Amino acid sequence: MRLSEAIDLLGPLQLYTANPAASVPAPYTPPAPQRWADLGCGSGLFTEALARFLPSGSSIYGVDFRPTLYSSSVNGVSLIPVSSDFVNIPLPIDDLDGILMANSFHYVKDKPTLLQKLKTHLRPSSTTTAPSAAAGALLIVEYDTDSPVPTWVPWPVSYASLQPLLAAAGWPHIEKLGERPSAYGRSNMYAALARPV
Repeated sequence: MRLSEAIDLLGPLQLYTANPAASVPAPYTPPAPQRWADLGCGSGLFTEALARFLPSGSSIYGVDFRPTLYSSSVNGVSLIPVSSDFVNIPLPIDDLDGILMANSFHYVKDKPTLLQKLKTHLRPSSTTTAPSAAAGALLIVEYDTDSPVPTWVPWPVSYASLQPLLAAAGWPHIEKLGERPSAYGRSNMYAALARPV
């Protein structure tokens, strides 16, 4: 996949918006910088695509066994490689505004356990006192199938299966951003954004 195709797949992504319900328009203030992690980032294709949608001054931590990010900054967003196993050990990053998993979620067998772990690395919700509540978004890019392809896609999750899985983990608001044919021809790829509120 090319960078332009990755950007198109995320195309409708809106991570920050003005308040359209305000009766009096407020003066424009640039959105605050955000902290994201791209888990299983590989060469950083989707890391760079996500950087196009974040405000300048943001950071994305590209997490992989051997991250090979091609850039250190895109669109005023810092791309920071982090060598780590995001499934089996705690992430060395906290207070994240969001987590991206592009073509990495299908390598996780125990998805409910991972999702609960990821919530501990997101910034706490300011609207609740529940200790397990998190305010961050989860952005998933996956193959739209539940049928595994040995070695390459061992535990895929279709969009239909993803929705109840994420809702049970505390991300009840899920939006499909886009889809495109897979280069392997077995199923489409989709991008979905989940939010806790």
